[in-house]
Amino acid sequence: MTEKIDFKKTYASYQAKVSQFELLTLESMRYLMIDGTGDPNTSPAYQHALETLYPVAYKLKFASKKDGRDYVVPPLEGLWWADDFASFTTQREKSLWCWTMMLMLPPWLDDGDVQRAVEATQAGKTLPSLEQLRIETLVEHQCVQTLHVGSYDDEGPVLQLMHEQFIPKHGLRLTGKHHEIYLGDPRRVAPEKLRTILRQPVQSL
Repeated sequence: MTEKIDFKKTYASYQAKVSQFELLTLESMRYLMIDGTGDPNTSPAYQHALETLYPVAYKLKFASKKDGRDYVVPPLEGLWWADDFASFTTQREKSLWCWTMMLMLPPWLDDGDVQRAVEATQAGKTLPSLEQLRIETLVEHQCVQTLHVGSYDDEGPVLQLMHEQFIPKHGLRLTGKHHEIYLGDPRRVAPEKLRTILRQPVQSL
């Protein structure tokens, strides 16, 4: 039987601890990505992004398994930004948020594999955000990250500590976009038990 790879267990980028800020250097990674704007709880664009990303990702997984390399579909990730970053840390004005939702591509899969997965998925269902779907390499390098356990709406104080205390105290400055990795499914897990990696790319001053 083919061993199933779980990237959450094998990649350091998918591991973090509560109440601990860790500085780490990451290799570049390739993703399926879709951009959008607005409150993820109410935006049709957000739902359409997930309805496109996941079917393609699972089609890729099953094709890879058939070829002898099985794996667990990686967790959903998101890049988040806004003109005023206080909309994340204090105001939480979700209607002002911009985002990129994404799923990591295993390193042995190429653009041709993705194209075949898209075509196979299209044969059975509509992909509402197919025109926005792209493959992109994310380069973050040096990052600070921690694990948040609880509701997404309770992330603000943790981000304030990260941005206003840990990062400047260690002679660093923020670069790139706020990055979240969702280790729990909000449809199946109580808000207070959700596990989310909070990541911020940084550079030395």
